[in-house]
Amino acid sequence: MLRRRFLPDSREEQQLRMAEPCNSPENELSLFAFILIFTIIGAECMIGIIANGFIMAINAAAWVQKKAVSTNGRILLFLSASRIALQIFMMLEVILSDTSPIFLNKDVLYDSFKVSFMFLNYCSLWFAAWLSFFYFVKIANFSHPLFLKLKWRISGWIPWLLWLSLFISFISSMLFCKDIYPVYCNNSFTVPFSNSTKKVYFTETNVLNLAFFFNLGILIPLIIFIVTATLLIVSLKRHTLRMKNCATGSKDPSMEAHMGAIKATSYFLILYIFNAIALFLYVSNVFDASSPWNILFKIIMAFYPAGHSMLLIQDNPGLRRHLYTNINFILIF
Repeated sequence: MLRRRFLPDSREEQQLRMAEPCNSPENELSLFAFILIFTIIGAECMIGIIANGFIMAINAAAWVQKKAVSTNGRILLFLSASRIALQIFMMLEVILSDTSPIFLNKDVLYDSFKVSFMFLNYCSLWFAAWLSFFYFVKIANFSHPLFLKLKWRISGWIPWLLWLSLFISFISSMLFCKDIYPVYCNNSFTVPFSNSTKKVYFTETNVLNLAFFFNLGILIPLIIFIVTATLLIVSLKRHTLRMKNCATGSKDPSMEAHMGAIKATSYFLILYIFNAIALFLYVSNVFDASSPWNILFKIIMAFYPAGHSMLLIQDNPGLRRHLYTNINFILIF
């Protein structure tokens, strides 16, 4: 546990300060910097909310119309819902952390925000991992008997795996209430360029507990995503090479589709890894809240759901067709 030493003081002065309200650490961001950062993160979140709302609406409409939902559609529904909630929450957290830090730094509220933030992130990472797993099983071309058996059973397993990952995310995030982010009030914080002191909120980070609980919640989906995405890329690459050897010289639309799938999966993998790293460094409180690194982590975490969802729309023929249809309909009116 990281510790801070308090300055000695007289009992009378300590009693006076105990009766004073506790302030938050000074926010080093200027008004211009706050507006700029909020504009960037807000734009990313709005793009993500619109993209995920579109994915959710299309799959929900198909569910109502057909009175059934495909396995792929079910995963996308869970994923888009979690990301909409996550990006709304991120915008709220950015606003409160800069406009009402005293309100946010209250012990119970601070823990609630961290737990909710981790729960939504875990859900998003788990659902994205299952989407990658599903694509791998359905698209990859391996002849191993176990893999072929998995192809037949994956559609029946996915609903249970989604609810299980939701439960695991809830349990893993609730562990963040346990001695990871103790908020305390320093009664003897020295005011710069002054001989006076004041009461200021500080947040400690139990690094060992954080590393254990964070890895407990993210390690399995991270491994699933990396392994399945890598194997899918390998399988598509092999198939593309075979198609090139058999090509007659003209462009093959099927080969171009495979190359596009390889690029899309590679982008998914890069985004997923960068988001996982940024998330860990952000929740570790390694850097000050207003440091450039911490701001960069927020931007990456806001960009990942938006960027990944835009790629999903671009690479899914059904979603892409509905998008162009809706755009043309809007342009007509």
